Amino acid sequence: MDGVEATRRLTGGDTASGYRILVLTTFDADEHVVEALRAGASGFLLKDVTPTDFVSAIRVVAAGDALIAPSVTRRLLGRFARLAVPADETHAESIRQLTERESEVLRLVAQGLSNREIAERLTLAEPTVKTHVSHLLIKLDLRDRAQLVMLAYEAGIVRPGATER
Repeated sequence: MDGVEATRRLTGGDTASGYRILVLTTFDADEHVVEALRAGASGFLLKDVTPTDFVSAIRVVAAGDALIAPSVTRRLLGRFARLAVPADETHAESIRQLTERESEVLRLVAQGLSNREIAERLTLAEPTVKTHVSHLLIKLDLRDRAQLVMLAYEAGIVRPGATER
């Protein structure tokens, strides 16, 4: 079996399975990334990653965050935004219930900013940003930042090329 199938079997398709899976592959195809994320992967890296970046990625995923190889991210998000089906009504209602600050943090997460960058942008402490991200995950019933980004694109909160860095 391949890594996507192994991921699917481990997670059972359950985004709250508790498993943190980092896919390491030679396949630089958008379809492979999407399938890995749908199967429950929390991270996706290409095998040309440096040892230092690989160790860092393991730590990021183990901490509960998500990570996609930078070379894949922009291309994937652009493609995803063009093809995405609008967010379902469950998420649409949840998004409407977000506070103004939570909506702001969601937009910045979707633009690819780190917690530190969001804290600087909003003049907040980094732990406060982490709390907002945690609340977003709970309120929107999502597993990690990758799912937050996907939802933000599906809902039209952000669009490719429209970042305000």
